[in-house]
Amino acid sequence: MNEEQVYSIRLGGGFADSNDLGEILLGDWNRYPKDTSVINLDAGWCFVENMSDLPLDWYLKGGVSYFDENGYADDILEITLYVKVYWKIDFLQNRVRLGLGEGLSLANEVPIVEIDDARKGDGTLDPTSKFLNYLDISADLDLGRLLHVESLRDLYLGYTLKHRSGIFGVFNRVHGGSNYNMLTLEKNF
Repeated sequence: MNEEQVYSIRLGGGFADSNDLGEILLGDWNRYPKDTSVINLDAGWCFVENMSDLPLDWYLKGGVSYFDENGYADDILEITLYVKVYWKIDFLQNRVRLGLGEGLSLANEVPIVEIDDARKGDGTLDPTSKFLNYLDISADLDLGRLLHVESLRDLYLGYTLKHRSGIFGVFNRVHGGSNYNMLTLEKNF
């Protein structure tokens, strides 16, 4: 990224996962049986590049997501606002970025995967909420550098884990949440 490239836009899509955040991060994916999915569009602004001469870029990001509830409930819209840091790893003329974002999520309804997560064995529900904490965990690589195509430079293909949760009851007494595995394409400009 150079001084003229302070913005980003990302398009992603993926599926709900039944497993917890930790299990997914360890590579244990389990597609949610109701086969719900998400399409996401995020935009960002880089407010710190190479913080303290380290390969860390900080972004303020916002996004909108469309949750396809696959007929089990009405489809849902969500907005997110979060801060994300990217750790850039350069090697062999390639670049990989590892990202961690933290912020807020507001959906117009509670996704069915979160309702199922909150359902107890006796059929009652733990609290759920439209307003939750948001995590955005990603790993991607620069297609331009990988393919040696200058016009694709700063176009990143990767994986993102989209996570909504109550942080063990901190947000609206919610102990559950949802996870979506997404394939993403992000462009810096």
